[in-house]
This record gives sequence, structure tokens and C-alpha cells, in this order.
Amino acid sequence: MSPHHWHLTQDVDEFLARAGDFLRSRPALHNTPLTDIENLRKRRAAGPAAAPVFGRLESAGDVHAVFYVTPRGRLGLTPLSVEQANALAAQLAGLGHSPAHVIADHDTAGAFAAAWQRHTSAVPVPFWRTHLYRLGTLTPPRPRPEGRGRGTGERDREQVVRWCREFCVDVGEQSSIDLIDAGSWDDSRFGDRHFTFWETPDGTPVSMAAATSIVGGMVRVDPVYTPAHLRGRGYAGAVTAEVSRAALAAGATDVVLFTDPDNPTSNALYQRIGYVRIADFAGYRFNQGGPQDR
Repeated sequence: MSPHHWHLTQDVDEFLARAGDFLRSRPALHNTPLTDIENLRKRRAAGPAAAPVFGRLESAGDVHAVFYVTPRGRLGLTPLSVEQANALAAQLAGLGHSPAHVIADHDTAGAFAAAWQRHTSAVPVPFWRTHLYRLGTLTPPRPRPEGRGRGTGERDREQVVRWCREFCVDVGEQSSIDLIDAGSWDDSRFGDRHFTFWETPDGTPVSMAAATSIVGGMVRVDPVYTPAHLRGRGYAGAVTAEVSRAALAAGATDVVLFTDPDNPTSNALYQRIGYVRIADFAGYRFNQGGPQDR
């Protein structure tokens, strides 16, 4: 079998039966595929929907990499060599698949973007770069701000949605803003999160953090948000530590989060409470019109 031969399917259960152990073998690095594919599995079970595409790269019966294309056009990849990325781009182009964008570790995203341009003339435009951190030894912030963490409920939904939208405005995440404004909260990337507020002693929420459900032993903390006028008081560190502690108490073996490389404050904060940088990730959009439309 060629090492560059990909097995494609639209059956998520079949895919997970063959590739699940591989995804769970590196839960921190594979955190986004784990949560994305689990969400796709749940939505498929809930009723008819546009079918995603899944692929696995096998050699001698072992899975070495996977990809998936969501109904909205996100191509997710686990780490690939330049040759593997090129072979995947050729196969997807030959089958008529047209992902809107790719997200992967920095080297893989760049290799696929370059290969996709060679095979389709679609121009890759970088739109996302981030550091991936994994929790080592949790070290709650000192001094700890007054107050406590509290899991949110239905009565908090309006504030959670409002703060998520404010977060998206801060980071320029227009696609999530569009979904929130359209009333499609459950379809946004926040719809499956478990939110926690940090409250002052009088019960006023001053910061927020969220976490995914445990998948493959992994929990991802995302997003963390404090309104601008309340920053610099230790609330973000406190609520992140609280969410991280809860994830460990629930049985997570890997707790991860992404950070903006251009925000030294948040990067330093997460390192102080025990997070260790383990990889860099990137995203590219594809201009399907080619160079003349740039």
C-alpha cells in the first residue's frame, strides 16, 4: 500500500472505529479533531444533516494521520509531512472537494496551503495563528482575587452569549459573530461549552471561562474573557485556574488552551498558573477565485 493513500468515508462511526485510538494517543495535540469529530458525530445522530468527509492515512494497518472536512468547509488535519500534505491535496482536488479553510499545526497548515494552491490555483490567505498550551502542574494565582467560581445556568445565558460576542469582537472572529447574531448559538463553537463565572463576593460576575466536555481524556479551555474595564485584577487567572481544576477533578488527563501570540499578557498569565507551550497552530483561508481575485 502506498504510504500516501488516504481512505475516505462519510460514516463517522466507521471512521472512529479505525482512527479513534490514533486520535486518543495524543489528546493534547489532537484536541481540535477530537472535539470537532465528536460534535459531528452527535449532530449526525440527531438527524439528517450535510455529511462531513473523514479520511485516515494507513500503513501496515496502523493509522498515521487523519483529516476531516466539516459541512461548513473547515479542513482539520493532524500532523503531516510535506509529501503527505501534497498527496492529500491532490486527492481532495481530484475528488472535487473544496475546503474553505484549513486549520492544523503550523508546519502542516503551511504545507497543505502551498500544495492546495499548486493543485487548484486557490490562493491561501493566513487568518489565524496561535500557541497551544498544555497544563502541567496547576498553580492557582497568588494573590487570589476575592470571590469564587460558579458554573452558569439558564438564567446566565444572556450574559454568556453577550460576553462570547464581545470576545469575538476583540479577537476578530466574524464567523462566530454572524452565527450568534443569527440566533444560531448551538451551531457556533460555543454551543457545546460549559461556562464558569468568576464572581465577586456580592455575586457580580466579572470574568468568564469555558471548557469542552472530556473527549479522549482531553478538555480544552475556551474562551476566557474579562470585560475591558475589569481587566488587570486577576479575575482571568482565577477563573481559568478554577475551570482547569474542575477539568482535572472530572478525570481529564490533558487540559489545553490556545493563546494569541500577539498577547503577551495572556501568555504570561497561563504560564504562571502551570500551562506549558507545546506547539504552534495556523489557519489559511482559500480564495477559490485564484490570484486575480486577491
